Amino acid sequence: MDSPRTVVAGPATWNTMVRLDHLPDPRPHTLFARGSVRTLGGTSAGKALHLADLGVASTLATDVGTDPEAGLILAALGHARGAEVLARRVAGPSEQHLNLMTDAGERLSIYLAVPEASPEPDPTAVARVTAAEHVVLDLGAVGQGLLPAAVASGATLWTDLHDYDGVTEFHRPFADACSYIFLNDDGTDDHRALMTALLERGASTVVCTLGARGAVACTAEGWFETPAEPAEVLDTNGAGDAFFAGFLAAHLAGSGTAECLRSGAHQATRALGTHHLSPLLDVEPVEKA
Repeated sequence: MDSPRTVVAGPATWNTMVRLDHLPDPRPHTLFARGSVRTLGGTSAGKALHLADLGVASTLATDVGTDPEAGLILAALGHARGAEVLARRVAGPSEQHLNLMTDAGERLSIYLAVPEASPEPDPTAVARVTAAEHVVLDLGAVGQGLLPAAVASGATLWTDLHDYDGVTEFHRPFADACSYIFLNDDGTDDHRALMTALLERGASTVVCTLGARGAVACTAEGWFETPAEPAEVLDTNGAGDAFFAGFLAAHLAGSGTAECLRSGAHQATRALGTHHLSPLLDVEPVEKA
């Protein structure tokens, strides 16, 4: 097949999402959940789903295990219409999380299982990266393994550092290699200073999502802001991935930074209005796939 111009490399997981009134206090006690769902997770899966929702063809490069959850992950990814899914099978479990969520967007993510790391990247994924115009390298073993090929390819590189604090060493190779850097303000008390530092280190565009306060971007041209769009919030999981996809899709269409921010904010409402990563998964109960 012809390779899509955009490759997304990173996690696709199977998650148990538990809704709580508040996150647990650090003491022994009992809480009653307001609801729960087992569904597709993973930041790269979220980006691929929302790119598909926007009509942007992409390749998702990820690893899954040899457990039953791998089948659930792949079945759910089948709803990403137009996306090529390169899911390498590795021995053992697929990545699985227990996510405790509140309506305010707070999240405690507990890793239940992770796939066994492979010493070499998937050759097919390397070929897709080499031919791509844009490569999204998400945090994790898959993105880390494909980073050298992505740098060598000459493609425009994108990354999502999530709650980066400006110090953590694992994030540094991604931050140093990529021109478009996304993060949220959970890990810093001064997101503008951190964004400026990333721009000075070589990024061309740095975007920080601020939850209900919208998002801000900085480039060599200056600062840009957008408010969050009004939305009925069923679940905040995946909103950041939706924002990223909306921004990227607008960029691919030739829009400037301000319009890309507005596109991201609009796409984020698509994730906020579903208990899954994307409304594409509302077609059928994916937890029974």
